[in-house]
Amino acid sequence: MAVIANPFAGQLVDDLRPLFEAGARVGKLVMENLVEVLGSPAVAYGKGAIVGVAGEMEHGGACIHPMLGKPMRAAVGGGKSVIPSNVKVAAMGASLDLPLGHKDDPWSFDHFDTITVAVADAPRPDEIVVVMAIADGGRPLPRAGSAPAR
Repeated sequence: MAVIANPFAGQLVDDLRPLFEAGARVGKLVMENLVEVLGSPAVAYGKGAIVGVAGEMEHGGACIHPMLGKPMRAAVGGGKSVIPSNVKVAAMGASLDLPLGHKDDPWSFDHFDTITVAVADAPRPDEIVVVMAIADGGRPLPRAGSAPAR
């Protein structure tokens, strides 16, 4: 997780490009460390954002959608599947249910999962918490199976 300043808190702007770029920078910095800490190949991933109450959902979406996926996929060695995500506007200390899914097989039900994350003192009204998660496996003892072949 990374907490960044929201330059558009309290404003309605059309060009959110600075947040696109912030997402890319945060993704590159955080993902390299995240992969190193995991210690084994990542097979599942997810992303999200909690926007402080002076911001809007679009600010979080701008951080995680247009440019964050590229550094995430680079760090995990690919990723054919859409990266599951969640964004919300909330007060300091709020939690986010962050979805996870298999990085290459969108129909791997055993990798559908959710983790709950929070930062006790963020986001302040003019901040955004940007979250990325990876996993080296699916749920413990999965029994839901995968979609039947078509």
